[in-house]
Amino acid sequence: MPTLILVRHGRSTANTEGLLAGWTPGVALDERGAAQAAALPGRLADLPLSEIVTSPLQRCQETIRPLLDARPGLRAHTDERIGECHYGDWSGRKLAELKDEPLMEVVQAHPSAAAFPGGESMRAMQTRAAEAVREWNARVERDHGADAVYLMCSHGDIIKSLVAEALGLHLDLFQRISVEPCSVTAIRYTRLRPFLVRLGDTGDLASLAPREEPPGDEATVGGGAGAP
Repeated sequence: MPTLILVRHGRSTANTEGLLAGWTPGVALDERGAAQAAALPGRLADLPLSEIVTSPLQRCQETIRPLLDARPGLRAHTDERIGECHYGDWSGRKLAELKDEPLMEVVQAHPSAAAFPGGESMRAMQTRAAEAVREWNARVERDHGADAVYLMCSHGDIIKSLVAEALGLHLDLFQRISVEPCSVTAIRYTRLRPFLVRLGDTGDLASLAPREEPPGDEATVGGGAGAP
């Protein structure tokens, strides 16, 4: 079965403003995010990508644009199932404000029980994304062979949930996983089991350096802005 390259979108204006973007329209890459996207073709130059699948949201579309420009033979397929979690009434709000919501404790400690008001549950988010991957695995293998490599450009919580699913981790443990903006995660699928072969690889160790303000013990809903 194929190898899936999962790319989180580059850093966005919502990331730097501390907003939970969700499906809010008009959320673009910021200057750093655009630079991250521009570097992506070089980082992936040795990979023979057979297909590109992307979330419909602007920040993902902008992230893969340089890659598509560098490989004119490829085109992007848009799949809403790998779009961001539908955060409902939380969309567009400041993450700092959401910390005081009782639901945030559930999102952090028991995400399989979390459902966003006016949005979807985290279980539904994981289910739709995993179904998309299974269908694309079959399609890519059928059209390009069992050793094919393809790419999906998606969002932090989506990628974390797919990693948890591949590792057989309960969704309640997925907040232990971290994927930074424009990081590369790779999962090689086989008949018996998936293998996680890369996780959140940015090629940059800056995010491991001590920060003036420690990141704390809570996972950032939506994925966070990455290294300062």
